[in-house]
Amino acid sequence: MNQEMNQDRYSRQMLYKRIGVEGQRSISQKHVMIIGMGALGTHVSEGLVRAGIQQLTIVDRDYIEYSNLQRQTLFTEQDALDMLPKVIAAKKHLESIRHDVTINEFVSHVDAYFLDKHTSGIDLIIDATDNFDTRQLINDFAYQNSIPWIYGGVVQSTYAQTTFVPGKTPCFNCLLPHLPSINLTCDTVGVIQPAVTMTTSFQITDALKILTHQDTNIKLKYGDVWEGYHHAIGFKNMQNDSCSTCGQSPTYPYLNNSQRQYATLCGRDTVQYINKDITQEMLISFLNSHHIQYKQNPYMIVFSFKGYRIVAFNGGRLLIHGLTSPNEATKLINQLFG
Repeated sequence: MNQEMNQDRYSRQMLYKRIGVEGQRSISQKHVMIIGMGALGTHVSEGLVRAGIQQLTIVDRDYIEYSNLQRQTLFTEQDALDMLPKVIAAKKHLESIRHDVTINEFVSHVDAYFLDKHTSGIDLIIDATDNFDTRQLINDFAYQNSIPWIYGGVVQSTYAQTTFVPGKTPCFNCLLPHLPSINLTCDTVGVIQPAVTMTTSFQITDALKILTHQDTNIKLKYGDVWEGYHHAIGFKNMQNDSCSTCGQSPTYPYLNNSQRQYATLCGRDTVQYINKDITQEMLISFLNSHHIQYKQNPYMIVFSFKGYRIVAFNGGRLLIHGLTSPNEATKLINQLFG
């Protein structure tokens, strides 16, 4: 795309006095990681691609289902029919919006090893998850490596958002006692699109401020779009000197946790099981030898066992639907593979 077309594409954004030509140039040189490609992630990634971001790294461990389409704006019915991993479909649609953006996609579970391996050159991390442990992991990693990160939470008609900047703001742990309790639970009670849009509007706004190197008066924003209230509170004086992440002697405990073989997915009645020794070829051979029917695409194998639906991704990661107990999942895996 030539320079004149680029100038026209971002002309309205550059007319905004807080961005201008220099701000647009800065945005066009940045690399952002988005963890989670659901409701928040699809909104934020589209907003940043349209704003002119140079490069996005997107990561999500799940695939598209019809229930996602109500609020996850990048996806279509065909994506759900094809059971595409979220990041695969997201990359396709984002590149159709802007051909010159670089998208690095990972169908993966995020752990400390993943972050250490894939965050070289990252200017900003955006939390688009629904998982408390992952947020704690992001928090530890960001503060250890001095990378700003943006938090967002949404459930029912409520929203919460703020930004954490190592060296300038207290961390997620320090703010945690003051967060609305609704943001500490899994998304099991539904969500409406306007609450998603409110959260991501604040996330994208803070991202643009950080990517254009502007000072921000960072506050925790939260409210309810249905009831019509909104609050914003400052938290720069909430830092805890004994905090394990941003205190005087940080230990970053979530980075030191060994990876668990099992994890329960929030609000999904699903247990994730990871065993890198299980290859797709091995699984297909097993299913064929036991006359178990399955469906397959380039990214996953789907089959049923003992009444439970199992989705097996490349790399030995399985989602076992219909279970919430890791102990029950252990029994099922033992019955399946012996």
